[in-house]
Amino acid sequence: MFDVLWEDNHLLFANKPAGVPVQGDSTGDEHFLEMAEEYIRVKYNKPGAAYVGLVHRIDRPVSGVVLFAKTSKALTRLNDIFREKQNIKVYHALTSKPLTEESGTLEHYLSKDSETHRAHAYNQPRGAAKHSVLHYQLLSSIAGRYLYQITLETGRFHQIRVQLSKMGCPIIGDLKYGAKNNLPDRSIALHAHTLVTPHVVKDLPAVTVHAPYPRKQWWGLFKEDLLKKGPKKFR
Repeated sequence: MFDVLWEDNHLLFANKPAGVPVQGDSTGDEHFLEMAEEYIRVKYNKPGAAYVGLVHRIDRPVSGVVLFAKTSKALTRLNDIFREKQNIKVYHALTSKPLTEESGTLEHYLSKDSETHRAHAYNQPRGAAKHSVLHYQLLSSIAGRYLYQITLETGRFHQIRVQLSKMGCPIIGDLKYGAKNNLPDRSIALHAHTLVTPHVVKDLPAVTVHAPYPRKQWWGLFKEDLLKKGPKKFR
């Protein structure tokens, strides 16, 4: 099922299940972009392939909101918006260990190893490693599970995963970055919860979309309606 969160003539926001790649990869598995294309084709009775523009990506084991463009003009405008960091991306993450402070900022320098498909975090500048910043806030803790809201200031490869791991608090299920056990569905407990973006039509207001948690035991501990603390201010 393709879970649409919000759409109009220009934008399509959908809730990606964990385990589904955003676009095609070497596995040949069905991907979220082709699901979006099929949704548009069927809903609007379009002959042949429907146009859907891919704006951004989230990792395969991560769930949550993904934005698509429904026209080529919308894609061009959204690419500008994302490149200029005019949007706000908010994630929720579950860890089995708490960070030292309940809220704060993490700054590291991240590099990507293409051979191992891993990121590495350093406390000081190193070579081509890129300065990376995120802000976090503890929302709740239940039964040894800590729920953090994370707002990205930069968008690096595996940024949240490697920065939390660097602090000794890997995301639950994320074996690649130090979690002790995987989750039954091979997902990791990281969810793209909120996306705020200017509309591609400049006279229309910014759009804020929330993606409900997956219906999984590890997310079901938390009552989402009591935890919604939106991004501080749209830039």
